[in-house]
Amino acid sequence: MRSIPEDRTTRALIRDEALGLFAAHGPDSVTVRQIATAAGVSPGLVVHHFGSKDGLRQEIDRHVVTVFEAVLGELTGEDGTEPLDAATPGASLSTAFTRHFPADSPLPGYLRRLLLTDTEAGRLLFGRLYELSRTALAGLAAAGLAVPGRDPAARAAVLLANDLAVFLLRDRIGEVLGTDPLSADGMARWAPEVLGIYTGGLNAPPPREAPPQA
Repeated sequence: MRSIPEDRTTRALIRDEALGLFAAHGPDSVTVRQIATAAGVSPGLVVHHFGSKDGLRQEIDRHVVTVFEAVLGELTGEDGTEPLDAATPGASLSTAFTRHFPADSPLPGYLRRLLLTDTEAGRLLFGRLYELSRTALAGLAAAGLAVPGRDPAARAAVLLANDLAVFLLRDRIGEVLGTDPLSADGMARWAPEVLGIYTGGLNAPPPREAPPQA
């Protein structure tokens, strides 16, 4: 067993190891003993910190929502920085997540499980993402870059569903394209197509590539 004298570090270690296991296998398939083994602590210490596996799962849900809230704050400028370019609505969410979460991060995988399960954290996060989509659509409309449509609420939901599909179907998309859509190479293929459809529709010709620099 690892000897970790600082209580907060031990708690964070257990949480992070459990997050990885939950993302890979689903919370229902992971035992407290497996979490303890991955963290290098005793099962009793897991229970000491979180009360139960359900308590640990709730802690992870809160942690994941907090992390994604920070990323969403960057997108909207709520963190005090300039928001991302509103002219790329189809790529902004995916691009930000790709930049913040490396390929081996369990967070995108856990996001998939969180959004597809009936939990308060999942509902909270989806609601936050939906409000971001509505705000982005309104901003684009105000800038003359989009029209809100006859039903702006439904249009915002459509845009969000399309963006989230990259995360929910990440593995299947990677299989058919031969590239992880959340990798740098994958986003280089994905983002221009999404933007082309959003700005010109399916009948729009592909954008011309920039001429090579002399």
